[in-house]
Amino acid sequence: MIVFRYLIREVLKAQMAVLLVLLAIFISQHFVRVLADASEGEFPASLVMTLLGLNLPYLAVLVVPLSLFLGILVAHGRMYAESEMVVFHGVGISEWYITRVTLLLAFANMLFTGFLSIYVTPWAEETQNRVLENAQSEAGLAALTQGRFQTSPNGRAVLFVERIGRDNRLDKVFVAQLPDPEDGSGEANIVVAQGGSIVEDETGAQRLKLNDGTQYQSKPKQLDYQVADFVGYEMQIKEQEVDQRRRKLSALPIAQLRDTEGPGAVAEFHWRLAIPLSIPFMTLIAVPMARVNVRQGKFAKMFPAILLYLGYFGLMIAGRKALEDEVVPAYLGMWWIHASALFMGILLLGKERPVGVKLSGLLKRKKVAA
Repeated sequence: MIVFRYLIREVLKAQMAVLLVLLAIFISQHFVRVLADASEGEFPASLVMTLLGLNLPYLAVLVVPLSLFLGILVAHGRMYAESEMVVFHGVGISEWYITRVTLLLAFANMLFTGFLSIYVTPWAEETQNRVLENAQSEAGLAALTQGRFQTSPNGRAVLFVERIGRDNRLDKVFVAQLPDPEDGSGEANIVVAQGGSIVEDETGAQRLKLNDGTQYQSKPKQLDYQVADFVGYEMQIKEQEVDQRRRKLSALPIAQLRDTEGPGAVAEFHWRLAIPLSIPFMTLIAVPMARVNVRQGKFAKMFPAILLYLGYFGLMIAGRKALEDEVVPAYLGMWWIHASALFMGILLLGKERPVGVKLSGLLKRKKVAA
C-alpha cells in the first residue's frame, strides 16, 4: 500500500504541475483572442471573463490527457534516473504492477475528461451562443466605438463616429447604407452628419437619428446621384429580432446528437468519446517509454514519446475528418485508431516481460541461424 500511494502521489504531483503550466499557456492565448474580439466591438467587454470561463471545459478536455501523459514520463523517468525503479524491481515490484497502478489514475482521468467532453463542453458552447445572442440583442449600438469603422447590427450599413459624448450624443457621423442584395434596383446612401443620437422604440428596434447633414444617393453601376441637405434624418440599423446563431453539432447534447443523422453527427459523436478513451491507451505507451538508465537522464525518451502522442492525436483528427467525408464507415468509427494504440502499448510493455524477452531471443536465434 505504501508503494501504491507513493506511485500515485508522484504521478499526480507531476501531472498537476504540467496541467497548471499548460492551462496557463492555453488560457493566456485564448484570453488574447477574446480580448481582441471585444476590442473590435463584436461583444461588450463585460463578457470577456464569462466567455473565457465557458471555454475552460473545452481546454481542459484537450489538456488533461496530455498532462497525464507528460506527468507519467516525468515521474517515472525520475524514478528510473534515481534508481528507485531498480529498488522496486529488486524487491519484487514488477513493471506490470506499476502499469496497473498508473492505469487506475488513468481511468479516473478518463471518467473526468469523459464527463467534460460528453456533457459539460456542449453545455458550455450552447451557453456561450446564448450569451452572445443576448449581448447582441441587448447591446445593439451600445457596442459602437468612436474613431472606428463598424458594421451595423443588421449588417446593412457601415458607421463611423468621430466622438461619443457622455450623454451618448454622437459627433461627426459617417454612414454608408448598402442596397438590399436581393433588390437589384436598390439605392446606396452615403450620409454625413454633424451629430446624432440613438433612439430605441418600445419594440426594442433601434434607429440612428442624425441632424444637420448631407445625403448622397445613387444606384449601383450608375454615375447619376442625388444630393440632399437635411436637418433631421432617421435610419433603422437594428431590428428587434436577432438571428439565432447557427448551432454547431458540438453544441448539441449527447442524446440529441445520437438522434441526428449525417456523417458530421457521427464524427462528432466519436470525437467526444475518442479523447477520454485515448487516456488509458496512452498510459500503456507512456509507462514503458519512461524507461531510462541512469546515464541517459530522466528526459531521455521525452521527445520520441511526445512524437508518439502527437501521432495518436493527429490520427484522431484525421479519423474525424475521414468520418465527416464518409471515407471510413460509421461502424468502424475511430476504434481502429484505439486498437492500434493498444497494440503498440502491449508491444512496448511486453518487450521487458518474460514472454517478450523469450520471443525476442527466439527471433534473434532464428535471425542468426538464417
